[in-house]
Amino acid sequence: MRFQRQKYSRDLRPPRSRVAVLPSDQYSDRLDNLIYEGLSLFDLNVRGKSVLLKPNIVEYIPGKPINTDTQLIGAAAEGFLRLGAASVTVAEGPGHHRDTELLVHDTGLADQLLHRKIQFVDLNRDDLVKTKLEANYSGLGHLWLPQTVLAADFIVSMPKVKTHHWTGVTLSMKNMFGIVPGNRYGWPKNVLHWAGIHESILDICATVRPHFVIADAIVAMEGDGPLNGVPKYLETVLLADDPAAADASLARLMGIDPVDIVHIREANLFLGNVGEERISYLI
Repeated sequence: MRFQRQKYSRDLRPPRSRVAVLPSDQYSDRLDNLIYEGLSLFDLNVRGKSVLLKPNIVEYIPGKPINTDTQLIGAAAEGFLRLGAASVTVAEGPGHHRDTELLVHDTGLADQLLHRKIQFVDLNRDDLVKTKLEANYSGLGHLWLPQTVLAADFIVSMPKVKTHHWTGVTLSMKNMFGIVPGNRYGWPKNVLHWAGIHESILDICATVRPHFVIADAIVAMEGDGPLNGVPKYLETVLLADDPAAADASLARLMGIDPVDIVHIREANLFLGNVGEERISYLI
């Protein structure tokens, strides 16, 4: 067997990971209490910290479960503020739609943020910092990343649970594609596609590893995702303190073996825990 050089510089796996699977069959004001109670299970230390919520906002196609639900985003913001966060910012860099302001308006996210008095940052046009990658799967070496993301104390990946025609699934780790600015790397993040999607996911998450996951699987997508699939009613919100454990658990919920997904399987080496023997389910 040919010797392969280790492609990551830090082992970020916790001894155990925690996952909470919360049943929910609708998008409503009930999510406020559900998310707060779910967050309280984890004893998170966010008091006085800046929290950044990274949802999945891609395109506006009425009737398609493409984007993280805006009610869930608002509930997450409210939950972290109730836990004592100094600030909560919602930030996204859509990969397809170049007019982020229009997309935020059309999806209803603008109204939700206005109601909650939450700031939004367009990561496609934020100030950038040249950042050395903490893994070397893609061969890119570094990325120019948004200052808003790098300055946040606590980063939450909020994916919409979907299948994906290239990566198999698009979950909390793939969701971090959205922090890479389109105005520098193209639409839909062309440079990352050329370097390899699985490889780029691993490099990004090794460098900016989400501290927490709140995944929207109330209405998920299956089939020709991430845009053209059909609704799958999983009636679940999943919370986790490890993105690899979150994605492995979500894949299982979708009926997919997580080791069949290249970036989830590789993440088990250094990003988080994929095997159920190292995951504690809180509910």
